[in-house]
Amino acid sequence: MTFALIKERKNPPDRRVVFSPKKCQEVIKQFSGARIIVEASDIRIFSDDDYRKAGFEVMEDVSEADVMLGVKEVSKEALIPNKKYFFFSHTIKKQPYNRGLLQMVLEKNIQLFDHETIVNEWNRRLIGFGYYAGLVGAYNGFRALGLRDNIFELPKVENLPDLTSVKAELDKISLPPMKIVLSGSGKVTKGAKEILDHLKIREITTTEYLSQDYFNEAVYCVIRVADYNKRKDGGEFDKPEFYSNPSEYEGDFMKFAKTSDVFVSGHFYGEGAPFLFTREDAKHPDFRINLVSDISCDIDGPVACTIRASTIANPFYGYNPQDESEVVFDAPGAITVMAVDNLPCELPKDASQGFGDMFLENVIPAFFDGDKEGILRRAQITTEEGMLTPKYAYLRDYVEAVLK
Repeated sequence: MTFALIKERKNPPDRRVVFSPKKCQEVIKQFSGARIIVEASDIRIFSDDDYRKAGFEVMEDVSEADVMLGVKEVSKEALIPNKKYFFFSHTIKKQPYNRGLLQMVLEKNIQLFDHETIVNEWNRRLIGFGYYAGLVGAYNGFRALGLRDNIFELPKVENLPDLTSVKAELDKISLPPMKIVLSGSGKVTKGAKEILDHLKIREITTTEYLSQDYFNEAVYCVIRVADYNKRKDGGEFDKPEFYSNPSEYEGDFMKFAKTSDVFVSGHFYGEGAPFLFTREDAKHPDFRINLVSDISCDIDGPVACTIRASTIANPFYGYNPQDESEVVFDAPGAITVMAVDNLPCELPKDASQGFGDMFLENVIPAFFDGDKEGILRRAQITTEEGMLTPKYAYLRDYVEAVLK
């Protein structure tokens, strides 16, 4: 079985890769039937020479490989027929901008496996960059704070070599008293929490957080779905019911918005769930949050001030809640917003190493054990006959819309 690390061709350039040279060595050591070749790339965080020195062939044409391993969407022109591909396709939610990509995958009889669809038997994702998004997103939030309030300067993460250097920069700053609310319970929140803890910000309970308006130090609390949603009829929160029928619930985030200075969003937002805060909520005179690091980045969704995604080049903007307009990030009365939607790209070395760990542990064995855990079966979106698999048959109308 020959695997190819393919070149990332999407703009802006993405320097991440599925396997580092060291991880490639681990793959072939663990699986004698595995061979890895590398498509030449001038942007990858690990150079072509790094792979050559590790003992791997680097070539311009990798069409001899059976399985193509990438990170971002592959351009339609670069897709090689009759291959297995792994990448984030951004198609399973029927994203209009990638209809043509999925159609081309089907036309070329490609077996597509989306990193996002690699799940265990309980449908929990096994592969992703969420932890690194959390790390970078929280750091960027503090960078925005320092620039806006002129209290310290942090360099961009993309200009630092690794996570160790990121944390070293945080060691140079001190924070004024403030209250920070962090939402979520998954890998994104774990990464963000690591940054808050590194800064030695004291974590307190939600009860203490809500009962005391001011602390003489920076503090934070972590909130989960039951903390910022409530039943409309006043009954007890039921998590399974909330996920299956969120229409019976309404948002209860304003109690945090009225007593927080900074909001770091690491939550997953499910379709149909209540918004955390609306544009009307942000107009309320008691709405206190003045900086939002929106790692989740759902545009015009549950976090009202996130009116667009920002970029690594220009990560911050301001939101004027009174007229719902975009302003400069440090405008008086504005909510400062960080809403970069490709945060892990800023930390490509660490993100690639962590991703490779997950991919080797959870995916590679399936190619050599008959897929006994069903990893490949659950993740496969299209077949070698140019058909959608039964699990993803719901995409048929999405695909056919391209043909009309």
